Amino acid sequence: MSLSEKISKQLVLDAQQKSAVPSKIISVLKALTLPCILIVLCEILVRNGTIEPYLLPAPSSLLQSFKELLEADLWQHIWASSWRVFLGFAIGSGLGLIFAILVGLNKQAEAFLEPSFSAIKSIPSLAWIPLLLLWLGIDESSKITLIAIGAFFPTYTNTVAAIQGVDRKLIEVAKVYRLKYWQQIQQIVLPAASPGILTGLRNSLSLSWMFMIAAELIAATQGIGYLLSDGRETSRPDIVIIAIILLAILGKLTDSLVKILEVYLLRWRDVIKPK
Repeated sequence: MSLSEKISKQLVLDAQQKSAVPSKIISVLKALTLPCILIVLCEILVRNGTIEPYLLPAPSSLLQSFKELLEADLWQHIWASSWRVFLGFAIGSGLGLIFAILVGLNKQAEAFLEPSFSAIKSIPSLAWIPLLLLWLGIDESSKITLIAIGAFFPTYTNTVAAIQGVDRKLIEVAKVYRLKYWQQIQQIVLPAASPGILTGLRNSLSLSWMFMIAAELIAATQGIGYLLSDGRETSRPDIVIIAIILLAILGKLTDSLVKILEVYLLRWRDVIKPK
């Protein structure tokens, strides 16, 4: 490569890097447009008396309530909910991966396990709570078990579908190269199924936050779900709304982290990207 070609290539790379920064800023501004519109609209409706403050407090008044919670024990509530979610997610999604690989690769395992899992999957989260309270009491084990149940099925369902959807031609190519059975799984099946597996993990993480709220609303003395329950019992809609906003932020943050991991692990794919 000549010197002029190297210089031109470097100029192109510099231009792409410079254009990437404004595009990221524009993306952030677009994402904030709808929340800002809703905040301004709520502020106007509350200030002009269309909505009573005891039903929906003005967004500007939430800042003072948030400050009071920060000065109290808000971080303890955030930490309590977060570690419950991550532990329940790790247990549930880990078991989901194990059973999904077993069912996806073995017809006998599918015949024995799939009907039962399909039936259990349709049980609502609240239906588990009385049974878990009877079995495990009101301590952390019942909450984490409920979250693990919620995290299990998205990972299991997506992973089974992804494994069984692997192109058979890839397996035939692996046999041509005389790869052993576990080498085929490790080098062919799991990489080909990884997009579906990661999608299942993202869905599991989202459901983990939902199941966490269900668990904490019933029996908890700390956590975001406890804040929701406490705000309802004390007629404090500001606390309820702050808890909902915190839940949305934490859910989005954790989903973004998993998405970054997904993009990194699937960087080898050549796929259509939105313009």
